[in-house]
Amino acid sequence: MATPASIQHAVQAWADRYWAGEYWPPLANLARLTEETGELARAVNQQYGQKKIKSEQDVADIELELGDLLFVIGCIANSTGANLQQGFEAALARYATRDEGSTGF
Repeated sequence: MATPASIQHAVQAWADRYWAGEYWPPLANLARLTEETGELARAVNQQYGQKKIKSEQDVADIELELGDLLFVIGCIANSTGANLQQGFEAALARYATRDEGSTGF
């Protein structure tokens, strides 16, 4: 099972191989994250919403778009020194505390 830490390490290994360990600046990666989020929105809208797929368009792939988001998140974490594993675990703990006793949305 992939973990936030393993994703972060895989992104670092990729960056070391293809980018000599250098990342785009954090604000540029934030723009990339926003772009990828839009691509995920398009994919979800094509499959579950009102978006019609034009004949010259390919059907967007939700899994691939989520993978792109994870990659860019790994880039942001690595370039800023953030620890994805710790951040994710802290977020889960915060959600658990917030949602304790909740019965759903």
